[in-house]
Amino acid sequence: MNAIPIGLAPNSIKSIGILSTFPPTPCGLATFSSSLLRGLESIGVEEVNVVRVVDKDDDVKIWDLDRHVISEWQLGSEKSQFQTTNVLNSHDAVFVQHEFGIFDGVDGDNVLKVLAQVHAPIVTTLHTVPLHPTVHQREVLESVIDLSHTAVAMTAMAHQRLVANYDVDPLKIMTIPHGATLPAFTNDPPIAVPQLLTWGLIGPGKGIEHAIRAISLLHNEHPDIHYLVAGRTHPKVLAYEGEKYRHSLIALTQELGVEDHVTFDDSYRSLDELLELLAHTTCVVLPYDSIDQITSGVLVDAIAAGRPIVATKFPHAVELLSSGSGMLCPHKDPRALAHAIHEVISSPLKIRQMHLASTELAEVHSWNNVAARYFNIVNHPLSLAASAYSL
Repeated sequence: MNAIPIGLAPNSIKSIGILSTFPPTPCGLATFSSSLLRGLESIGVEEVNVVRVVDKDDDVKIWDLDRHVISEWQLGSEKSQFQTTNVLNSHDAVFVQHEFGIFDGVDGDNVLKVLAQVHAPIVTTLHTVPLHPTVHQREVLESVIDLSHTAVAMTAMAHQRLVANYDVDPLKIMTIPHGATLPAFTNDPPIAVPQLLTWGLIGPGKGIEHAIRAISLLHNEHPDIHYLVAGRTHPKVLAYEGEKYRHSLIALTQELGVEDHVTFDDSYRSLDELLELLAHTTCVVLPYDSIDQITSGVLVDAIAAGRPIVATKFPHAVELLSSGSGMLCPHKDPRALAHAIHEVISSPLKIRQMHLASTELAEVHSWNNVAARYFNIVNHPLSLAASAYSL
């Protein structure tokens, strides 16, 4: 669905405050918030500022941050929490990124104290909607939505789950897809030398071990196949168990004799560098273990880049790949992954068809389009009061 054209009338929303983690914090919400901010600026929003959520031991100085970061909420500090409320109230609207574990308190419930004191319209993006929440998680999520002007689900499944399983006002829920940066390149994926890619923060649950086992089933038939695992270890995983998971993956490549076909790269990549990497990728592999993942920024970025995708059947993949831009596999099944990868890299026609299916979806997910939808929630409330966005 195309975005409604924006303009200053009727509400003349001139300033938006974003409450979220933000770069250089290495997490999906930080990346999302940074991209949403750029999207809002690109469509003409006059002022977009950030209150950056940080742990108390964060040692990045605010003057070294993006100029849009005007304040920080240092978790565990009541003074900082009070200041956060005041800063957010100086804006015409507030966009909150919510996920369990980002804010402090039990299940991040201290965010409720801030939201309760914010007088501007609050639009909260729900990055996690548990299918089987604890009693307290349910209470927190329902309260977040109750305190918000609008809650945004990023998939149809998340929207349905909220309405069916939570005590929320259905009229408060809108569906706006996860945004993506559209790459400048328009080339078809390379075929002659199959290049497979998994990227993002690494940790148990990513299922990379299953993809490595799939490579071991393919490398004899496809001697030029190469699989790149690009990304740092998730900081919370790193703090808890160090590089144990990465080391186990490296050991597995050696055990299976595919160390020449699998590369691990933990260097930081800017968005431009990531897009360059995607330009040389034949197929993106998302072998996630989760059966409950309703949102994946990596999945959306791969689609925006027009790359074929082989993914396990997590909810967001099931929803987006139904258009023909990828193949779905059972969880924790290396043989199924190997079969799907073989089907993709052995067929130039299939690669071309998936590439075309992805590019048709890409514009819907462009950050300009997504940012316009967010802006219209607060700038055109009357025109949107009885409607919800669909993917």
